[in-house]
Order: sequence, then C-alpha cells, then structure tokens
Amino acid sequence: MVKALYEGRLAVDIAGLKMQTPVTTGSGTFGFGLEFTDFLDLEKVGAVTVKGTSLLPAAGNKGQRAVETPSGMLNCIGLENPGSEYFLEKTLPELRKYDVPVIVNIYGHSPEEYGEVAKKLDVDGVDAVEINISCPNVKEGGIVFGTCPEAAAEVVRAVKANTSKMVITKLSPNVTDIVSIAKACEEAGADGICLINTLLGMRIDTMRRRPVIANKMGGFSGPAVFPVAVRMVYQVANACSVPVMGCGGVESASDVIEMMMAGATAVQVGAANLKDPYACKNIIEQLPVEMERLGIERLRDIIGIVK
Repeated sequence: MVKALYEGRLAVDIAGLKMQTPVTTGSGTFGFGLEFTDFLDLEKVGAVTVKGTSLLPAAGNKGQRAVETPSGMLNCIGLENPGSEYFLEKTLPELRKYDVPVIVNIYGHSPEEYGEVAKKLDVDGVDAVEINISCPNVKEGGIVFGTCPEAAAEVVRAVKANTSKMVITKLSPNVTDIVSIAKACEEAGADGICLINTLLGMRIDTMRRRPVIANKMGGFSGPAVFPVAVRMVYQVANACSVPVMGCGGVESASDVIEMMMAGATAVQVGAANLKDPYACKNIIEQLPVEMERLGIERLRDIIGIVK
C-alpha cells in the first residue's frame, strides 16, 4: 500500500494529535512496539500505544497469567513493566527512530503517583499519555479509580497538573454508568477518552476444580466484547465534547469503521495482535477497500454519523 495514496482519506486528528490512520495499538497487547517491527512498519500505524508504564519496575503476577477462551482471552498479567526510567533511557530513543506518534499508557496506586509518572514522562518524544484508571487505589482501601467518578477525576487532575502532553483517560467498562465516569474525567481536564478496557471475567477448570488463571478473575478481551465497546463508545461520544478513542474486540477494517460511526475518532487494535502479529497491518491495508465498498470518501466524515 502506497502511504501517500490514502494518507488524506484515512487521516484523523484527535485533540491535536495528528494520525495518518485512525488505527493505533492497544496498550498491553503490542509490547513497546519494538517487538513487532518484524511484522509491521511502525510508521504505518496512526500511533504506537505502549504497554502500561509505572514509576518503578513491576514484576507482575505469578502463576498462569493468560488463557484463551471462546471468542476471547482472560489475563491477569499484573501490569509487568521495566519502569519509567528504563522506558526513557532504553525504549523511547529506539521508538523515536520511527516517524510515528508515541502514546504512553501510565498507571499508579495513588493520584500522587500518577502525577509523578506523568511528570517524569513529560519529555520530547512522548506525544500523549493514556491514563489507566483500572488499578486499585491503595490509599482508599482497594477502590478501583475507574469505577468512581470522583476518584477518576482526582487522577486526571493530578496528571494534568504534571504534564504538558495530551491526556487520554482509558475507562473501565466494569461500571453501571460509563457516562458519569467519562463526564467526570472530561470536567477534570481530560483531552480525550479511551474505552473500553477489559471486562472482568472468570473461567473454571472443571477437571482440576480451580480457576484457570492465578488471580481467579482477570481481564476479558477479544471479539466477544466488541458490541459492549461499541455501545459505550456511542454513549460517551454523544455525552461528551472531547474526542473518543474506541477499543475492545476490534479485528477488522469493518470493525474500525463501525467504531468510528459510533463516535470514535481513533481506534485501538488490542487482543487481535496477540492472535495475529500482522493484525494492524492487515486492517490498515483493508480500510481503503472497505471504504470503497461503503462509498466513504474520508474516514473523518463518518465519525459519530450514527445518531
């Protein structure tokens, strides 16, 4: 596919972050991007969203951490990563060899810690930060930030106060009212909203009479969650004025277009990368074909077209 041929037709702008295609990578499913260079030219994606990065290195969970399920997978990786210092010294210089925006997914265990990570990553070469608010709030007795509007807003404010970068807040779908969480984040200063993160799921090995993964419950992702993701993208896009990045079960160019019609400006490909390392490449190459089939001239014209 000749890059210049479809550049204008696929290009989107999400809160000032210009992307030559709406397709980016889902955090936690694409490593730091460098692991996929044998399968994909990183300059072909709209942005590289790296795996969750914390202030200090994190070892993650022990035991069985991922398992396939029908139409998806369960994981309890535990946000294993080498820490912000390693990312800045080793990973970022390698990523900057590619002409592609870099979005760093960050997490912490208190608003103050989120702010510290954001401040450390407020450097040249990082184009945006994506806040993972699906982590336990240690200071508040285990409450997950993403399930409480006030807690979510507190994290967003802490990050915004410590960075000059675009701030995207990634929301948990494990709530009864996704719109109230999204609005709280918008009012706290989020420049964009990403949804959805994984659903909470569980499977049991009936032969061994125990859960299949070490944490008993884990994040459920894959094509089975796509209808839930589309619904939540639609709800938030129609309730908030900041742009939305869709994520959850995307496996095809048709899925990308459906997400955009629901209101997403950009779309992350997540679990599909683990099944097929060529997933992003194939989706991007098929987008112009699907656009021709549907009579779409420019992707940005269909954002939120379904009312």
